Amino acid sequence: MSESNGPAVTELPAPVTGKALLPIAIVGNPNVGKTSVFNRLTNLFAKTANFSGTTVERRSGTVEFDDRTLQIVDLPGLYSLDAQSPDERVAKSFLGGTLDDSKPPAGILVVVDATNLERSLFVAGQILELRLPTIIAVNMMDLAEQQSLQIDCSRIAAELGCDVVAISARTGAGFEQLRALLGNFTTAGTLDTLAAAPCESCTSCPYAHGHRWAANLAQQATHRGGADSQPGLDRTDAVLTHPVVGPLVFAGIMLFVFSLVFWLAQFPMELLDMAFGSLAGILARWLPEGDFQSLLTDGVIGGVGGVLVFLPQICILFFALAVLEDSGYLSRAVVVVDRWMRSVGLPGQAFVPLLAAHACAIPAIMSTKVIENRRDRLAAILVIPLMTCSARLPVYTLIAAMLFPRDPIYAALLFAGAYALGMVAAFAMACLLRLTILPGKASPLILDLPPFRTPSLRNSLRQAFDRGWIFVRDAGTIILLISIGIWFLSTFPKLPDAQFAAQLESVAVDQPQPATPEEEANLRLRLAQEHALIGRGGKFVEPVFRPLGFDWKTSVGVLTSFAAREVVVSTLSVLYGMGEQDAENPSLHDRLSSATREGGSRVFDTATCVSLLVFFVLAMQCMPTQAVTRKETGSWKWAFFQFGYMSVLAYGGAFAARQAVLALGF
Repeated sequence: MSESNGPAVTELPAPVTGKALLPIAIVGNPNVGKTSVFNRLTNLFAKTANFSGTTVERRSGTVEFDDRTLQIVDLPGLYSLDAQSPDERVAKSFLGGTLDDSKPPAGILVVVDATNLERSLFVAGQILELRLPTIIAVNMMDLAEQQSLQIDCSRIAAELGCDVVAISARTGAGFEQLRALLGNFTTAGTLDTLAAAPCESCTSCPYAHGHRWAANLAQQATHRGGADSQPGLDRTDAVLTHPVVGPLVFAGIMLFVFSLVFWLAQFPMELLDMAFGSLAGILARWLPEGDFQSLLTDGVIGGVGGVLVFLPQICILFFALAVLEDSGYLSRAVVVVDRWMRSVGLPGQAFVPLLAAHACAIPAIMSTKVIENRRDRLAAILVIPLMTCSARLPVYTLIAAMLFPRDPIYAALLFAGAYALGMVAAFAMACLLRLTILPGKASPLILDLPPFRTPSLRNSLRQAFDRGWIFVRDAGTIILLISIGIWFLSTFPKLPDAQFAAQLESVAVDQPQPATPEEEANLRLRLAQEHALIGRGGKFVEPVFRPLGFDWKTSVGVLTSFAAREVVVSTLSVLYGMGEQDAENPSLHDRLSSATREGGSRVFDTATCVSLLVFFVLAMQCMPTQAVTRKETGSWKWAFFQFGYMSVLAYGGAFAARQAVLALGF
């Protein structure tokens, strides 16, 4: 901040390191590259959490200087400080120092869009009225140059009375100057003078005057060197948002993304599978045979490794989605999907939560707070878990590998079909809710289409890394504990030798040839699992799932997956991997594909695989999501209703799918 702004000096307590810790807030409209600026300033090392007492997300990171450390807080994107939405109310409270009894930030960095100054400067004017040390960063200067726009930053600085710097978060241009200006922030304080007071001269309608002031300043500071119109971009938008062509383009792009997921992930998945297999083999050679060896090789490595092998596909999928979002295409997809959403009773504002649900339903349900109408918000909460989250990806991949082990095209089609089924089910249930217990029309969508831009490889890789790390972290905690529990239940109580001898003798009566050592070992394994606690429980619930084609092991996997969906993979990995004698089928999908029932038929035939896929697309298998639904709706009745209708839908859909496949002769 320049000296002319004269911030008042108020000392802050220094941290243990001896450096002053100064909170700096980043503010701006959605789609101005605010988070990209944050990532470059903090070198992508950030922590994500919620503001205390709210479900509004915040990201924070640090920028180090010789004598101070700036704590950068990335506030939610907003269009004004009029506190209409939960995001705006939290941002205003944080900036005013009234959120959780905190102090105002030491300074504010306002990010504005060089290609849309009028909209961005309105928020900047409101921020300046807080009279806190402020820097304006004019982002997307590279896009402005492509559009022949020249931005006079000195004109904006003269009008606003604060430092203004031109930057490009994508290329990094201007960030050295921005860091130098941030280094001038010293302590929290207020501005003694403010050159621009955009709303003071119009007491009757300050909101309208603020927009007129922003429009005038944007016009004065912007000079266009070429033609005003961009017919090429307009024609592109007309195609991508067309009611007929738009959905076809969207479907084609997503099919291409799913194909990449299978093609690119094959090699790293094979490497991971080999690595876990080699690790299990090494431990088996080093450790003496017994329960401890089985615990490590079958329970820990078999369970966790069976899930982590799908990490490359998850990272590739979220990298592709980040590229699409950063390019500006996903906003066009919002326009396409909005037509369908409003026709079934979902508000346009629900698209972002529905899109976020493809990562995880929990933050998606929390983000529905931006929907003001309670009816619209409740409808969105009830159908969000039907969207495919990242926890379902290992299940989809496993089933696709069993059905189409050597044809990635068909596997990608199956993958896309599972996503489509979840979306269709969500829209169908929303329509049913509108016609029954939640009548009414959904609110229309108002959306600013961001300009097309070259995606940032840096940001896309970071998002892929973040999602991958979340998946690994979950696998290292919940899945590890459940895998150990499944191993314990599959091992104890031990099968008595006398009982095994009696069973072996009864089997020998029906066979003309004596059992080979391998057949005898596999028989002991099967009988030991059935004698253990998990076998007894599985045999007890098997009749419930038998109409879906599930054996007792699959039934156990389904039950354990109600804690977390991806747990079914580790459960099946443990149950079908313990004491595995077939070295020709080292991977999980190979072992499952070759698994047979007592009568010799395949456990996972085509009908059972399709049934299992449909069940996992439609079932509510996430207890934390139920807790969040209860919290956001204020009642357990909606959480129970959500669990009940999704369970009935999953069972009925899986049964119908199995019967259809059998009727077709597959």
